[in-house]
Amino acid sequence: MNDLEIRRATAVDVPDIVAMLADDPLGAERESPDDLAPYLAAFARVEGDPHQHLVVAVHNRRVIGTLHLTVIPGLSRRGATRALIEAVRVHADARGSGLGTHLIEWAVAESRRQGCALVQLTSDVTRTDAHRFYERLGFTASHVGFKMAL
Repeated sequence: MNDLEIRRATAVDVPDIVAMLADDPLGAERESPDDLAPYLAAFARVEGDPHQHLVVAVHNRRVIGTLHLTVIPGLSRRGATRALIEAVRVHADARGSGLGTHLIEWAVAESRRQGCALVQLTSDVTRTDAHRFYERLGFTASHVGFKMAL
């Protein structure tokens, strides 16, 4: 994909990001693109935290992908810093183009640059295609994740 740019997201990108978050069966149930106020408030918190890296992939001046990388310092693994990849999305008309691979490769490279010893992610159990994608990129399904809605 020529002219692809992966850059930090800005507040102007929030509507495009939210639209991608909502554009799948799971996101359609939990996202509300008609009310951007909570997303803009969350963006302000993300933007103000140096450990948060919300990025967009831009092609021909159009946002076509996103992911959120969080750098987490910790004590386990001899004080290792780890990175967490979240909210990976590719616009519907860019799926199958290799963009997802570019985004994950960017996240892994940035994690290394930040001194991380480990990069991890979670994926909903229903996203079997995503699981194959992550395994193809070298991720191992080594843990079972748990969540609790508050």
